[in-house]
Amino acid sequence: MAPPSPKLMVLAGVVLLAAGPAGAVRNPGFPEPPRGGVLYARQLGGEALALGVVPGRGGVLAQASVLSGQGHGVSGLSVTINGRPAPGCGAGCYRVRLADTPGTVTVKVRRTTWRVALPGAWPPPDATAIVYRATAAWRALDSLSFSEHLASDAVHATTSTWRVQSPDRVAYRIAGGGPAGIIVGDRRWDRATPTSKWVESNQLRLTQPVPAWTAVEDAHVLGVETLRGRRVWRVSFFDPGTPAWFTVAIDRRSYRTLETEMITTAHFMHDVYGSFNATPAIRPPVPQR
Repeated sequence: MAPPSPKLMVLAGVVLLAAGPAGAVRNPGFPEPPRGGVLYARQLGGEALALGVVPGRGGVLAQASVLSGQGHGVSGLSVTINGRPAPGCGAGCYRVRLADTPGTVTVKVRRTTWRVALPGAWPPPDATAIVYRATAAWRALDSLSFSEHLASDAVHATTSTWRVQSPDRVAYRIAGGGPAGIIVGDRRWDRATPTSKWVESNQLRLTQPVPAWTAVEDAHVLGVETLRGRRVWRVSFFDPGTPAWFTVAIDRRSYRTLETEMITTAHFMHDVYGSFNATPAIRPPVPQR
């Protein structure tokens, strides 16, 4: 699999390549999480591994979802959840019912053992309203900056820095002397290296700043913690529009998103945000002679 390209990087940071409209027709081959589940997800080489734990009377339903790098569920695997074999329940879906509510759920698939600690307060609070307010806080920003780590598998990954400015400006640079780009309205400029000439081209106008997600299902507060001196909610949810699993850190005072982790098809992204409304202005590059 090839590493993420500059075009993908632009869409990864600010407009997801795979994103569709909220309420888009669901892919029957995509191993969606169980409805009502408390959700977790991680990279598994070039695949995605997710866990959904649904609260119930006297126990829980635990479902593991395995997503291939081509966007389909991986079936036929030997999966155990808390030591119990998890029968298949569809494409890339493996499910068991546990008679009690465990403090930790352990998923074993191939040579990987994944231990997930459940929230101490069970069932955890619904976080839908929190995420909606965080979405509104994104759209109210004038500008922000962030760093991003984006991987497509266990080998290929890039690190980049971004600036985003309302209403339609974006600038990014890939670390290590890699490509860079600037978008201003309906024009963009790209260069392959820091010493290359900028190449101008047409660009579909973006709306910025906006969050990476397009829709929200089964949002729950996993916990409250301190992140870089700010008290935050750690929240997970599923975005059926992309589709993708998200875990985000949301400032409890400002509702600004301080971190985002997104897991989806061959796309494992971790963003750290800052410089809210204080990011240097984004302008077209100076003409080169």
